[in-house]
Amino acid sequence: MKIKFGVLFVALMLTLLLSACGKSSEEVEEILKEDKVEETKDGLKIAISVDPDGLNPHRTTASSTFVITNNIYDTLVKVTEDGEIVPSLAASYEQSDDGKTLTFHLRDDVKFHDGEKFTAKDVAYSFERIRDDLGPRKDNYEYITEVSVIDDYTIEFKAEAPSATFISDFAYPWAAIVKDGAGDDLKKSPVGTGPYKLVNWTPQDKVVLEGVEHYNEGAIKHIEFKMMPDSTAQVTSFKKGDIDLIETTGDVAETLGDAKIVEIDNNSVQIMAMNLENEHLKDEKLRQAINMAVDKEELIKAVWWGYGKEIGSHYPPVLKGYVDTTDTYPYDVDKAKQLVKESGREGITLNMKLPTDYPNYVNAGQIIAEKLEAIGIHVKIETIEWGTWLTDVYGNRDYDLTVVGHTGRIEGYDLLEKYGSTRSDNYFNYKNAEVDELLSSIKVELDDDTRMDMYNRVQTILAEEVPALYIQAPTRIYAISEDLEGFTSYPIDVFELKDLKFKE
Repeated sequence: MKIKFGVLFVALMLTLLLSACGKSSEEVEEILKEDKVEETKDGLKIAISVDPDGLNPHRTTASSTFVITNNIYDTLVKVTEDGEIVPSLAASYEQSDDGKTLTFHLRDDVKFHDGEKFTAKDVAYSFERIRDDLGPRKDNYEYITEVSVIDDYTIEFKAEAPSATFISDFAYPWAAIVKDGAGDDLKKSPVGTGPYKLVNWTPQDKVVLEGVEHYNEGAIKHIEFKMMPDSTAQVTSFKKGDIDLIETTGDVAETLGDAKIVEIDNNSVQIMAMNLENEHLKDEKLRQAINMAVDKEELIKAVWWGYGKEIGSHYPPVLKGYVDTTDTYPYDVDKAKQLVKESGREGITLNMKLPTDYPNYVNAGQIIAEKLEAIGIHVKIETIEWGTWLTDVYGNRDYDLTVVGHTGRIEGYDLLEKYGSTRSDNYFNYKNAEVDELLSSIKVELDDDTRMDMYNRVQTILAEEVPALYIQAPTRIYAISEDLEGFTSYPIDVFELKDLKFKE
Protein backbone atom coordinates (compact mmCIF):
# COMPACT_ATOMS: atom_id res chain seq x y z
CA MET A 1 0.00 0.00 0.00
CA LYS A 2 1.32 3.45 -0.90
CA ILE A 3 1.25 6.19 1.76
CA LYS A 4 1.05 9.81 0.71
CA PHE A 5 4.23 11.63 1.68
CA GLY A 6 2.37 14.70 2.98
CA VAL A 7 0.32 12.74 5.55
CA LEU A 8 3.38 10.79 6.64
CA PHE A 9 5.40 13.99 7.04
CA VAL A 10 2.76 15.67 9.27
CA ALA A 11 2.53 12.60 11.51
CA LEU A 12 6.29 12.45 11.72
CA MET A 13 6.54 16.13 12.67
CA LEU A 14 3.99 15.74 15.48
CA THR A 15 5.90 12.78 16.89
CA LEU A 16 9.18 14.62 16.68
CA LEU A 17 7.81 17.78 18.35
CA LEU A 18 6.44 15.77 21.27
CA SER A 19 9.62 13.75 21.72
CA ALA A 20 11.88 16.75 21.26
CA CYS A 21 10.81 18.47 24.51
CA GLY A 22 13.95 19.17 26.50
CA LYS A 23 16.21 18.58 23.50
CA SER A 24 18.39 21.20 21.81
CA SER A 25 17.60 22.53 18.33
CA GLU A 26 20.69 20.75 17.02
CA GLU A 27 19.41 17.39 18.35
CA VAL A 28 15.98 17.95 16.76
CA GLU A 29 17.61 18.80 13.44
CA GLU A 30 19.63 15.57 13.59
CA ILE A 31 16.49 13.53 14.28
CA LEU A 32 14.76 15.10 11.28
CA LYS A 33 17.74 14.28 9.07
CA GLU A 34 17.88 10.65 10.22
CA ASP A 35 14.15 9.96 9.95
CA LYS A 36 13.43 11.75 6.68
CA VAL A 37 11.42 9.43 4.40
CA GLU A 38 12.12 9.28 0.68
CA GLU A 39 10.29 7.08 -1.77
CA THR A 40 12.85 5.32 -3.98
CA LYS A 41 12.63 2.57 -6.58
CA ASP A 42 15.57 0.25 -7.10
CA GLY A 43 13.79 -2.83 -8.50
CA LEU A 44 12.79 -3.57 -12.10
CA LYS A 45 10.13 -6.13 -13.05
CA ILE A 46 9.99 -7.52 -16.59
CA ALA A 47 7.28 -9.85 -17.88
CA ILE A 48 8.44 -12.82 -19.99
CA SER A 49 6.21 -15.30 -21.82
CA VAL A 50 8.48 -18.36 -21.72
CA ASP A 51 10.45 -19.83 -18.83
CA PRO A 52 14.20 -20.13 -19.59
CA ASP A 53 15.31 -23.63 -20.56
CA GLY A 54 18.28 -23.32 -18.20
CA LEU A 55 20.88 -20.59 -17.69
CA ASN A 56 23.74 -22.34 -19.46
CA PRO A 57 24.49 -20.15 -22.52
CA HIS A 58 26.31 -22.95 -24.37
CA ARG A 59 23.39 -25.38 -24.26
CA THR A 60 20.44 -23.30 -25.45
CA THR A 61 19.14 -21.73 -28.65
CA ALA A 62 16.17 -19.92 -27.07
CA SER A 63 16.26 -16.14 -27.59
CA SER A 64 14.07 -15.73 -24.50
CA THR A 65 16.80 -17.38 -22.41
CA PHE A 66 19.55 -15.21 -23.92
CA VAL A 67 17.69 -12.06 -22.82
CA ILE A 68 18.52 -13.20 -19.26
CA THR A 69 21.94 -14.88 -19.68
CA ASN A 70 23.29 -11.94 -21.69
CA ASN A 71 23.25 -9.97 -18.44
CA ILE A 72 24.87 -12.69 -16.31
CA TYR A 73 27.76 -13.47 -18.65
CA ASP A 74 30.01 -11.38 -20.87
CA THR A 75 31.45 -12.01 -24.31
CA LEU A 76 34.87 -11.07 -25.68
CA VAL A 77 33.30 -8.35 -27.82
CA LYS A 78 29.85 -6.76 -27.97
CA VAL A 79 27.76 -5.13 -30.65
CA THR A 80 26.52 -1.56 -30.24
CA GLU A 81 22.98 -0.47 -31.12
CA ASP A 82 24.45 0.81 -34.42
CA GLY A 83 25.89 -2.61 -35.27
CA GLU A 84 29.55 -1.80 -34.51
CA ILE A 85 31.78 -4.36 -32.78
CA VAL A 86 33.49 -3.07 -29.62
CA PRO A 87 35.71 -4.75 -26.98
CA SER A 88 34.11 -6.18 -23.85
CA LEU A 89 36.12 -8.82 -21.97
CA ALA A 90 38.78 -8.16 -24.57
CA ALA A 91 40.73 -4.94 -24.10
CA SER A 92 41.67 -5.05 -27.78
CA TYR A 93 42.01 -7.46 -30.69
CA GLU A 94 43.63 -7.71 -34.11
CA GLN A 95 43.12 -9.88 -37.18
CA SER A 96 46.11 -11.01 -39.25
CA ASP A 97 46.64 -9.69 -42.78
CA ASP A 98 45.56 -13.01 -44.29
CA GLY A 99 42.38 -12.93 -42.19
CA LYS A 100 42.99 -16.38 -40.68
CA THR A 101 44.21 -15.45 -37.20
CA LEU A 102 42.35 -13.43 -34.57
CA THR A 103 44.21 -12.44 -31.40
CA PHE A 104 42.46 -11.12 -28.30
CA HIS A 105 44.26 -9.14 -25.56
CA LEU A 106 42.11 -9.60 -22.47
CA ARG A 107 41.24 -7.25 -19.63
CA ASP A 108 43.18 -7.91 -16.42
CA ASP A 109 40.66 -6.21 -14.09
CA VAL A 110 37.76 -8.67 -14.42
CA LYS A 111 36.51 -11.16 -11.84
CA PHE A 112 33.78 -13.78 -11.86
CA HIS A 113 30.86 -13.43 -9.47
CA ASP A 114 32.60 -15.76 -7.00
CA GLY A 115 35.67 -13.50 -6.88
CA GLU A 116 38.01 -15.57 -9.08
CA LYS A 117 40.08 -13.76 -11.70
CA PHE A 118 39.15 -14.04 -15.37
CA THR A 119 41.97 -15.30 -17.65
CA ALA A 120 42.58 -16.75 -21.10
CA LYS A 121 42.07 -20.30 -19.74
CA ASP A 122 38.41 -19.44 -19.13
CA VAL A 123 38.08 -18.34 -22.77
CA ALA A 124 39.71 -21.54 -24.06
CA TYR A 125 37.45 -23.69 -21.87
CA SER A 126 34.33 -21.78 -22.96
CA PHE A 127 35.01 -22.33 -26.65
CA GLU A 128 35.82 -25.97 -26.03
CA ARG A 129 32.26 -26.30 -24.67
CA ILE A 130 30.71 -24.19 -27.45
CA ARG A 131 32.31 -26.43 -30.10
CA ASP A 132 31.73 -29.83 -28.48
CA ASP A 133 29.11 -32.35 -29.60
CA LEU A 134 26.51 -31.02 -27.16
CA GLY A 135 26.85 -27.44 -28.38
CA PRO A 136 23.81 -26.45 -30.50
CA ARG A 137 25.89 -23.68 -32.12
CA LYS A 138 28.98 -25.80 -32.84
CA ASP A 139 28.41 -25.57 -36.61
CA ASN A 140 28.88 -21.80 -36.41
CA TYR A 141 32.48 -22.31 -35.27
CA GLU A 142 33.55 -25.28 -37.38
CA TYR A 143 35.84 -23.05 -39.42
CA ILE A 144 38.02 -22.41 -36.33
CA THR A 145 40.86 -24.94 -36.44
CA GLU A 146 42.92 -24.00 -33.37
CA VAL A 147 42.56 -22.12 -30.07
CA SER A 148 45.84 -21.26 -28.31
CA VAL A 149 46.42 -19.67 -24.90
CA ILE A 150 49.50 -17.45 -25.36
CA ASP A 151 49.59 -16.17 -21.78
CA ASP A 152 47.12 -15.34 -18.99
CA TYR A 153 45.69 -12.40 -20.93
CA THR A 154 46.28 -13.31 -24.58
CA ILE A 155 44.44 -15.92 -26.65
CA GLU A 156 44.59 -16.74 -30.36
CA PHE A 157 42.03 -18.26 -32.73
CA LYS A 158 43.03 -19.69 -36.12
CA ALA A 159 40.61 -20.30 -38.99
CA GLU A 160 40.90 -22.54 -42.04
CA ALA A 161 40.13 -19.60 -44.35
CA PRO A 162 39.53 -15.84 -44.10
CA SER A 163 36.07 -15.06 -42.79
CA ALA A 164 34.09 -11.81 -42.87
CA THR A 165 32.13 -13.03 -39.83
CA PHE A 166 35.21 -13.98 -37.79
CA ILE A 167 35.01 -11.15 -35.23
CA SER A 168 31.21 -10.86 -35.11
CA ASP A 169 30.91 -14.56 -34.18
CA PHE A 170 32.36 -13.67 -30.77
CA ALA A 171 29.64 -11.09 -29.99
CA TYR A 172 26.58 -13.35 -29.76
CA PRO A 173 25.21 -14.38 -26.34
CA TRP A 174 25.94 -18.05 -27.04
CA ALA A 175 29.67 -17.09 -27.17
CA ALA A 176 29.54 -16.19 -23.46
CA ILE A 177 32.63 -16.77 -21.33
CA VAL A 178 32.24 -19.08 -18.32
CA LYS A 179 34.69 -20.25 -15.63
CA ASP A 180 37.22 -22.92 -16.50
CA GLY A 181 35.68 -26.25 -15.41
CA ALA A 182 32.20 -24.83 -14.70
CA GLY A 183 30.43 -27.76 -16.36
CA ASP A 184 26.71 -28.40 -16.38
CA ASP A 185 26.18 -26.66 -13.02
CA LEU A 186 25.70 -23.53 -15.14
CA LYS A 187 22.17 -24.63 -16.00
CA LYS A 188 20.92 -23.84 -12.49
CA SER A 189 23.89 -22.07 -10.88
CA PRO A 190 25.38 -19.67 -13.40
CA VAL A 191 28.63 -17.87 -12.56
CA GLY A 192 29.70 -15.21 -15.02
CA THR A 193 31.43 -11.84 -15.16
CA GLY A 194 28.34 -9.88 -16.22
CA PRO A 195 26.71 -6.95 -14.39
CA TYR A 196 24.14 -9.21 -12.70
CA LYS A 197 24.23 -12.49 -10.79
CA LEU A 198 21.47 -15.00 -10.12
CA VAL A 199 19.75 -14.71 -6.74
CA ASN A 200 16.79 -17.01 -7.26
CA TRP A 201 15.13 -18.98 -10.05
CA THR A 202 11.74 -20.50 -9.36
CA PRO A 203 10.73 -22.38 -12.55
CA GLN A 204 7.44 -21.23 -14.09
CA ASP A 205 7.43 -18.27 -11.69
CA LYS A 206 10.38 -15.87 -11.72
CA VAL A 207 14.10 -15.28 -12.17
CA VAL A 208 15.67 -12.76 -9.79
CA LEU A 209 18.99 -11.04 -10.53
CA GLU A 210 21.10 -8.70 -8.42
CA GLY A 211 23.72 -6.18 -9.52
CA VAL A 212 27.32 -7.05 -8.69
CA GLU A 213 30.11 -4.66 -7.78
CA HIS A 214 32.61 -4.83 -10.58
CA TYR A 215 33.62 -2.99 -13.74
CA ASN A 216 30.20 -2.87 -15.44
CA GLU A 217 27.71 -2.84 -12.57
CA GLY A 218 24.13 -2.00 -13.51
CA ALA A 219 22.41 1.12 -12.20
CA ILE A 220 19.31 -0.84 -11.13
CA LYS A 221 20.25 -3.25 -8.34
CA HIS A 222 17.38 -5.73 -8.43
CA ILE A 223 15.84 -7.28 -11.56
CA GLU A 224 12.94 -9.71 -11.61
CA PHE A 225 11.84 -11.57 -14.74
CA LYS A 226 8.25 -12.61 -14.06
CA MET A 227 6.93 -15.59 -16.02
CA MET A 228 3.55 -14.60 -17.50
CA PRO A 229 2.58 -16.65 -20.56
CA ASP A 230 -0.79 -14.90 -20.89
CA SER A 231 -0.44 -11.58 -22.74
CA THR A 232 -3.64 -10.20 -21.21
CA ALA A 233 -2.23 -10.79 -17.74
CA GLN A 234 0.95 -8.98 -18.76
CA VAL A 235 -0.99 -5.93 -19.93
CA THR A 236 -3.17 -5.90 -16.81
CA SER A 237 -0.13 -6.09 -14.54
CA PHE A 238 1.58 -3.34 -16.53
CA LYS A 239 -1.42 -1.03 -16.23
CA LYS A 240 -1.54 -1.64 -12.46
CA GLY A 241 2.14 -0.76 -12.15
CA ASP A 242 3.17 -4.25 -11.01
CA ILE A 243 5.31 -4.77 -14.15
CA ASP A 244 7.70 -2.16 -15.59
CA LEU A 245 8.39 -3.59 -19.04
CA ILE A 246 6.51 -5.84 -21.46
CA GLU A 247 6.85 -6.72 -25.12
CA THR A 248 3.50 -6.29 -26.82
CA THR A 249 1.73 -6.07 -30.17
CA GLY A 250 0.40 -3.21 -32.25
CA ASP A 251 -3.25 -3.74 -31.38
CA VAL A 252 -2.49 -3.77 -27.65
CA ALA A 253 -0.17 -0.76 -27.87
CA GLU A 254 -3.08 1.29 -29.22
CA THR A 255 -5.07 0.57 -26.03
CA LEU A 256 -2.37 1.63 -23.55
CA GLY A 257 -3.22 5.33 -23.70
CA ASP A 258 -0.40 7.49 -22.37
CA ALA A 259 1.96 4.57 -21.69
CA LYS A 260 5.55 4.95 -22.87
CA ILE A 261 5.79 2.91 -26.09
CA VAL A 262 9.17 2.09 -27.62
CA GLU A 263 9.31 0.88 -31.23
CA ILE A 264 12.42 -1.07 -32.24
CA ASP A 265 13.33 -1.86 -35.85
CA ASN A 266 13.97 -5.60 -35.82
CA ASN A 267 16.85 -7.37 -37.51
CA SER A 268 14.65 -9.87 -39.33
CA VAL A 269 12.44 -10.22 -42.39
CA GLN A 270 8.98 -11.64 -43.02
CA ILE A 271 8.30 -13.05 -46.46
CA MET A 272 6.09 -15.25 -48.58
CA ALA A 273 8.58 -17.77 -49.97
CA MET A 274 8.01 -19.46 -53.33
CA ASN A 275 9.23 -22.91 -54.36
CA LEU A 276 10.90 -22.43 -57.72
CA GLU A 277 10.72 -26.17 -58.41
CA ASN A 278 7.03 -25.62 -59.11
CA GLU A 279 6.61 -25.50 -62.90
CA HIS A 280 4.61 -22.27 -62.70
CA LEU A 281 6.77 -20.46 -60.16
CA LYS A 282 9.86 -21.08 -62.28
CA ASP A 283 8.46 -18.33 -64.51
CA GLU A 284 9.97 -15.03 -63.34
CA LYS A 285 7.15 -13.11 -65.01
CA LEU A 286 4.60 -14.90 -62.81
CA ARG A 287 6.64 -14.15 -59.69
CA GLN A 288 6.71 -10.49 -60.68
CA ALA A 289 2.92 -10.55 -61.05
CA ILE A 290 2.54 -12.04 -57.57
CA ASN A 291 4.68 -9.25 -56.11
CA MET A 292 2.70 -6.53 -57.89
CA ALA A 293 -0.65 -7.99 -56.79
CA VAL A 294 -0.06 -7.33 -53.09
CA ASP A 295 -0.25 -3.91 -51.44
CA LYS A 296 2.41 -4.35 -48.75
CA GLU A 297 1.40 -1.23 -46.85
CA GLU A 298 -2.18 -2.45 -46.65
CA LEU A 299 -1.02 -5.93 -45.62
CA ILE A 300 1.18 -4.59 -42.81
CA LYS A 301 -1.71 -2.46 -41.50
CA ALA A 302 -4.15 -5.37 -41.64
CA VAL A 303 -1.95 -7.99 -39.95
CA TRP A 304 0.62 -6.04 -37.91
CA TRP A 305 -1.41 -2.85 -37.23
CA GLY A 306 1.00 -0.81 -39.35
CA TYR A 307 4.10 -1.65 -37.27
CA GLY A 308 6.76 -2.69 -39.78
CA LYS A 309 8.83 -1.45 -42.73
CA GLU A 310 8.31 -2.59 -46.30
CA ILE A 311 11.24 -4.40 -47.91
CA GLY A 312 12.12 -5.37 -51.48
CA SER A 313 14.63 -8.13 -50.81
CA HIS A 314 15.81 -10.47 -48.05
CA TYR A 315 17.54 -7.73 -46.03
CA PRO A 316 16.23 -5.52 -43.17
CA PRO A 317 16.80 -1.72 -43.20
CA VAL A 318 18.45 -1.82 -39.76
CA LEU A 319 21.37 -3.89 -41.06
CA LYS A 320 24.57 -2.35 -42.41
CA GLY A 321 24.67 -2.54 -46.22
CA TYR A 322 20.90 -2.24 -46.72
CA VAL A 323 19.73 -1.06 -50.16
CA ASP A 324 16.17 0.22 -50.71
CA THR A 325 14.65 -1.96 -53.45
CA THR A 326 11.00 -1.56 -52.45
CA ASP A 327 10.04 0.13 -55.73
CA THR A 328 11.35 -2.64 -58.00
CA TYR A 329 7.83 -4.02 -58.49
CA PRO A 330 5.34 -1.49 -57.09
CA TYR A 331 1.75 -2.40 -56.30
CA ASP A 332 -0.17 -2.47 -59.60
CA VAL A 333 -3.09 -4.90 -59.97
CA ASP A 334 -3.69 -4.15 -63.66
CA LYS A 335 -0.05 -4.77 -64.51
CA ALA A 336 -0.12 -7.97 -62.42
CA LYS A 337 -3.15 -9.26 -64.36
CA GLN A 338 -1.41 -8.46 -67.63
CA LEU A 339 1.73 -10.38 -66.60
CA VAL A 340 -0.33 -13.43 -65.59
CA LYS A 341 -2.08 -13.34 -68.96
CA GLU A 342 1.24 -12.99 -70.82
CA SER A 343 2.64 -15.96 -68.94
CA GLY A 344 -0.31 -18.10 -70.05
CA ARG A 345 -0.99 -19.20 -66.47
CA GLU A 346 -4.47 -17.82 -65.79
CA GLY A 347 -6.49 -20.16 -63.60
CA ILE A 348 -3.57 -22.11 -62.12
CA THR A 349 -3.75 -23.39 -58.52
CA LEU A 350 -0.90 -23.07 -56.02
CA ASN A 351 -0.72 -24.72 -52.60
CA MET A 352 0.10 -22.50 -49.61
CA LYS A 353 1.23 -24.08 -46.34
CA LEU A 354 1.01 -21.90 -43.23
CA PRO A 355 2.24 -22.60 -39.65
CA THR A 356 -0.63 -22.54 -37.14
CA ASP A 357 1.76 -21.61 -34.31
CA TYR A 358 2.15 -18.16 -35.90
CA PRO A 359 -1.35 -16.65 -36.34
CA ASN A 360 0.00 -13.52 -38.05
CA TYR A 361 1.56 -15.63 -40.80
CA VAL A 362 -1.75 -17.44 -41.27
CA ASN A 363 -3.61 -14.12 -41.46
CA ALA A 364 -1.09 -12.70 -43.93
CA GLY A 365 -1.32 -15.82 -46.09
CA GLN A 366 -5.10 -15.59 -46.25
CA ILE A 367 -4.98 -11.95 -47.35
CA ILE A 368 -2.32 -12.69 -49.97
CA ALA A 369 -4.43 -15.58 -51.28
CA GLU A 370 -7.34 -13.17 -51.83
CA LYS A 371 -5.08 -10.76 -53.73
CA LEU A 372 -3.78 -13.55 -55.97
CA GLU A 373 -7.32 -14.73 -56.68
CA ALA A 374 -8.04 -11.23 -58.00
CA ILE A 375 -5.35 -11.62 -60.71
CA GLY A 376 -6.35 -15.13 -61.78
CA ILE A 377 -4.27 -17.34 -59.47
CA HIS A 378 -6.12 -19.78 -57.20
CA VAL A 379 -4.54 -20.59 -53.83
CA LYS A 380 -5.32 -23.68 -51.76
CA ILE A 381 -4.41 -23.03 -48.10
CA GLU A 382 -3.27 -25.76 -45.71
CA THR A 383 -2.48 -24.94 -42.08
CA ILE A 384 0.04 -27.18 -40.32
CA GLU A 385 1.84 -27.32 -36.97
CA TRP A 386 5.27 -25.70 -36.69
CA GLY A 387 7.06 -29.04 -36.34
CA THR A 388 5.42 -30.29 -39.52
CA TRP A 389 6.26 -27.03 -41.27
CA LEU A 390 9.93 -27.44 -40.38
CA THR A 391 9.96 -30.99 -41.74
CA ASP A 392 7.78 -30.63 -44.83
CA VAL A 393 8.44 -27.06 -45.96
CA TYR A 394 11.89 -26.12 -44.69
CA GLY A 395 13.33 -29.62 -44.82
CA ASN A 396 11.65 -31.50 -47.67
CA ARG A 397 10.63 -28.41 -49.71
CA ASP A 398 7.14 -29.86 -50.17
CA TYR A 399 5.15 -26.68 -50.81
CA ASP A 400 4.41 -23.98 -53.39
CA LEU A 401 3.93 -20.90 -51.19
CA THR A 402 4.46 -20.23 -47.48
CA VAL A 403 4.62 -17.23 -45.14
CA VAL A 404 7.37 -17.16 -42.51
CA GLY A 405 10.00 -14.98 -40.83
CA HIS A 406 13.80 -15.15 -40.78
CA THR A 407 15.95 -13.69 -37.99
CA GLY A 408 19.18 -11.96 -38.90
CA ARG A 409 22.56 -11.51 -37.28
CA ILE A 410 25.22 -8.82 -37.22
CA GLU A 411 26.67 -9.68 -40.63
CA GLY A 412 24.33 -9.66 -43.65
CA TYR A 413 25.88 -12.85 -45.03
CA ASP A 414 24.04 -14.88 -42.39
CA LEU A 415 20.71 -13.75 -43.89
CA LEU A 416 21.62 -14.14 -47.56
CA GLU A 417 23.58 -17.39 -47.47
CA LYS A 418 20.43 -19.53 -47.81
CA TYR A 419 20.14 -18.37 -51.44
CA GLY A 420 23.27 -20.33 -52.37
CA SER A 421 22.27 -23.02 -54.89
CA THR A 422 23.93 -25.86 -52.94
CA ARG A 423 22.72 -24.84 -49.48
CA SER A 424 20.59 -27.37 -47.62
CA ASP A 425 18.43 -24.52 -46.26
CA ASN A 426 17.72 -23.06 -49.73
CA TYR A 427 14.08 -24.08 -49.51
CA PHE A 428 13.28 -21.64 -52.34
CA ASN A 429 15.17 -23.93 -54.76
CA TYR A 430 16.67 -20.71 -56.09
CA LYS A 431 19.66 -20.91 -58.43
CA ASN A 432 21.73 -18.02 -59.73
CA ALA A 433 25.40 -18.41 -60.66
CA GLU A 434 26.22 -14.76 -59.98
CA VAL A 435 24.64 -14.92 -56.52
CA ASP A 436 26.64 -18.09 -55.78
CA GLU A 437 29.85 -16.34 -56.76
CA LEU A 438 29.00 -13.21 -54.77
CA LEU A 439 28.17 -15.19 -51.63
CA SER A 440 31.44 -17.12 -51.87
CA SER A 441 33.35 -13.85 -52.24
CA ILE A 442 31.49 -12.07 -49.43
CA LYS A 443 32.40 -14.85 -47.01
CA VAL A 444 36.14 -14.24 -47.39
CA GLU A 445 36.23 -10.52 -48.32
CA LEU A 446 37.74 -8.49 -45.48
CA ASP A 447 37.48 -5.03 -47.04
CA ASP A 448 34.29 -3.50 -45.69
CA ASP A 449 33.49 -1.25 -48.66
CA THR A 450 34.00 -4.06 -51.18
CA ARG A 451 31.79 -6.38 -49.15
CA MET A 452 29.02 -3.75 -48.95
CA ASP A 453 29.12 -3.42 -52.76
CA MET A 454 28.62 -7.17 -53.01
CA TYR A 455 25.68 -7.05 -50.61
CA ASN A 456 24.21 -4.28 -52.77
CA ARG A 457 24.38 -6.49 -55.86
CA VAL A 458 22.86 -9.56 -54.18
CA GLN A 459 19.95 -7.51 -52.85
CA THR A 460 19.36 -6.01 -56.29
CA ILE A 461 19.31 -9.44 -57.97
CA LEU A 462 16.88 -10.87 -55.41
CA ALA A 463 14.61 -7.82 -55.77
CA GLU A 464 14.55 -8.30 -59.55
CA GLU A 465 14.15 -12.10 -59.66
CA VAL A 466 11.83 -12.26 -56.60
CA PRO A 467 12.08 -15.86 -55.39
CA ALA A 468 9.81 -14.56 -52.63
CA LEU A 469 7.31 -11.82 -51.90
CA TYR A 470 9.40 -9.72 -49.52
CA ILE A 471 6.88 -8.20 -47.11
CA GLN A 472 8.46 -6.35 -44.21
CA ALA A 473 11.10 -5.97 -41.54
CA PRO A 474 8.93 -6.18 -38.40
CA THR A 475 8.90 -3.70 -35.56
CA ARG A 476 9.20 -4.92 -31.98
CA ILE A 477 7.01 -2.99 -29.57
CA TYR A 478 7.68 -2.50 -25.87
CA ALA A 479 5.60 -0.76 -23.23
CA ILE A 480 7.78 0.56 -20.39
CA SER A 481 7.21 2.45 -17.16
CA GLU A 482 7.17 6.22 -17.55
CA ASP A 483 10.08 6.59 -15.13
CA LEU A 484 12.35 4.02 -16.84
CA GLU A 485 15.19 5.37 -18.97
CA GLY A 486 17.96 3.97 -21.17
CA PHE A 487 16.02 1.22 -22.96
CA THR A 488 17.32 0.46 -26.43
CA SER A 489 17.87 -2.59 -28.63
CA TYR A 490 20.63 -4.16 -30.65
CA PRO A 491 20.91 -5.96 -34.01
CA ILE A 492 20.65 -9.23 -32.07
CA ASP A 493 17.81 -10.23 -29.74
CA VAL A 494 19.22 -8.91 -26.46
CA PHE A 495 19.17 -5.75 -24.40
CA GLU A 496 21.55 -4.50 -21.74
CA LEU A 497 19.98 -4.23 -18.30
CA LYS A 498 22.99 -2.30 -16.99
CA ASP A 499 22.01 0.64 -19.23
CA LEU A 500 18.58 1.01 -17.59
CA LYS A 501 17.80 3.35 -14.73
CA PHE A 502 14.81 4.99 -13.07
CA LYS A 503 14.36 8.74 -13.08
CA GLU A 504 15.39 10.31 -9.82
